[in-house]
Amino acid sequence: MSSWEQLPKAVPPGERPVLDDADAAAPAGAPDKRALKAERADLQKRLEELQGRLYAEGTRALLVVLQGRDASGKDGVVRKAFAGVNPQGVAVTSFKAPTPLELRHDFLWRVHREVPPHGMIGIFNRSHYEDVLVVRVHGLAPEAVWSRRYDDINAFERLLTESGTAIVKLFLHISRGEQRRRLVARLDDPAKNWKFDAGDLAERARWDDYTAAYRDAIARCNSATA
Repeated sequence: MSSWEQLPKAVPPGERPVLDDADAAAPAGAPDKRALKAERADLQKRLEELQGRLYAEGTRALLVVLQGRDASGKDGVVRKAFAGVNPQGVAVTSFKAPTPLELRHDFLWRVHREVPPHGMIGIFNRSHYEDVLVVRVHGLAPEAVWSRRYDDINAFERLLTESGTAIVKLFLHISRGEQRRRLVARLDDPAKNWKFDAGDLAERARWDDYTAAYRDAIARCNSATA
């Protein structure tokens, strides 16, 4: 059995995960980092091969959606997991606060524009889920508005899958203590100072609110197609 097969599986459709600190701990019997690093190298070679086939075929696409709290490692996943792929066949999009133009459209308008075309791999570093996370936690829209977006997201993802885009959604879960350690490390290491944002501390104060929002998003947008 591969070391990767010993790691936690996907959340079953409809299940509402707990997402407490215990959920962030490594599972019993998990392989050490050295073993995982060796297997990652093999999988990177496999990914490079499959990317070439995807690009040559030109009839399907892959969309990888990364969500997680501040300092959960989204950038690291992009940098390490996709280190060996051809950059011409990959596009990484990071969704920040919407611009005035984007706010004049429906919330999925800016997202749909960044969906990878057939033959390509698209990576969303944060995504359309921000509209049921940040928007909900900060009260940027009333509940009557953001609560309808779960169904909109499911319909959007179903459209993508039916059009040939496979969607892989990953939530990078860390404990409160681990996030604190990583944020402090950004302050202590001059090479990482640029990563520190005082706004991360304000978001950290809303930990429980974000936990509830993540739990609902995972449970309500975990369909058979995506």
